[in-house]
Amino acid sequence: MTVAPPPPLLKRLPPGLWVALFWLMIILVRALQRPGELHHLLDYNGNTEGAPLLVTAVVTTLGTLLLFRAPLAAVAAVLAGAVFSYEMWVRETPYVLFLLSDGLVGYITASRERRISLLAALLPVGTVAGYTVWDVLAGYPVSITKSLTLVATVAIAWLIGNTIRQSRAHAETMRLQATQQAVTEERLRIARELHDMVAHNIGIIAIQAGVGRRVMSNRPEQTRIALGAIETTSRETLSGLRRMLGALRKTDAQAAAPGEPVSGLAHVDQLVARTKDVGVRVDVRRRGEPRSLPAEVDLAAFRIVQEAVTNVVRHSGTKDCSVTLDYRPDELVVEVVDLGCGGVAGSPGYGLVGMRERVSLLHGQFSAGLRPEGGFRVAARLPVPVEAAE
Repeated sequence: MTVAPPPPLLKRLPPGLWVALFWLMIILVRALQRPGELHHLLDYNGNTEGAPLLVTAVVTTLGTLLLFRAPLAAVAAVLAGAVFSYEMWVRETPYVLFLLSDGLVGYITASRERRISLLAALLPVGTVAGYTVWDVLAGYPVSITKSLTLVATVAIAWLIGNTIRQSRAHAETMRLQATQQAVTEERLRIARELHDMVAHNIGIIAIQAGVGRRVMSNRPEQTRIALGAIETTSRETLSGLRRMLGALRKTDAQAAAPGEPVSGLAHVDQLVARTKDVGVRVDVRRRGEPRSLPAEVDLAAFRIVQEAVTNVVRHSGTKDCSVTLDYRPDELVVEVVDLGCGGVAGSPGYGLVGMRERVSLLHGQFSAGLRPEGGFRVAARLPVPVEAAE
């Protein structure tokens, strides 16, 4: 069952009008219950029963109407009602209204700037000080304890409002920092994806172009093979860039929809074939029982293999390397080993940094370095959640 929304007119009614309607309803009920009630409420000469109701109704309505547009005027209106009630000796109404002014001070302190909150707090403090001086000059008995208590209530209200204001400011600062951190992490993720995808494919293209240039004159068939590899790799790179740019342009709702499949360990054989075309043989060994992995683990494992093999092609100077994928019950171990010169160890690039960041985001372990027996080794341990492993 769908509930109809409230009429637009009711949404536009200010809070002060709702308060006025509330008090009007109470006064009308009392007028129906006792004859002459309206006259009784307007008679302040010795009337200690009906006057507090009418004074409170007028003051709270006026204070609510002024609170959002003129907060200082709202506090002044409530204090004027308290002074009026005090002069008419209407029971405890002046103190109730004074506490109401404290509530307004707390609200203003929590929602407005510091200067306005201090001015709002000075109004009730000044009212208490003025009455105290008046009583002293008029020779009336003065209760310092009562005056200090009233001032203390103002200070407490201001401190509570200031605490709320600081908490909100801190929460907003933390929200902005979290947003900025999320943006930074997304930029790093995009940078890693671009580096892993573009660096590998451009490296393959560069090597194939060099091969084609050297054999162009005497081995045209090999040149055609190199150009074909360049075309295929270029198309794959362009397709990957288009997918990434398309994902960046999507809204959150569109991003949730299924799109083209991203790279994963299922594409390792294609990677091996492309690498073989540039003269580097990759021996892939799978241990354990291969199974489907969480998308983030699958992508990270493939990118690690891709970047490590790219480093072998570009820096090692060897023609062979081995890739080991060890499927364990609660983790996936990826290892890439070559017997080359290990020139990547001193490379200033971002490949190893990107691999380390990927593993760190998945709370895994990463190591890379020269082997004592020669060559270079890259190893990563990627945790696999138990429920995903099952």
